Amino acid sequence: MSNNETSIETLFGKAEDCTKTTLELLKLKAIDKSADIVSSFAMRLAFFIVVALFIIISNIGLALWIGDLLGKSYYGFFIIAAIYGVLAITLRSFLHQWVKVPVSNFIITQMLKSKSI
Repeated sequence: MSNNETSIETLFGKAEDCTKTTLELLKLKAIDKSADIVSSFAMRLAFFIVVALFIIISNIGLALWIGDLLGKSYYGFFIIAAIYGVLAITLRSFLHQWVKVPVSNFIITQMLKSKSI
């Protein structure tokens, strides 16, 4: 009878070790996926900031140049603002298909991507 109890205790011990190992593996996989997604977003954010700064500085120069052509510098800023107003209305109309869907697809792709070791 004692041999049976020892076998069951050994079996429960191995099952407990297997469960702990599985939980640890799941935790490490979740950390890996999270780090991959955060680093991808950080890389995209850095690129976005550089592009945004380029666009802002270019727009200031363009507004000053248009204003100089029209005789008053603030005319150029009004024209650039109007262009951005039209662009904002256009983006708002297509925001779901141009931004939400690609970002959702990116996150899903990153979560489901398997790494080969």
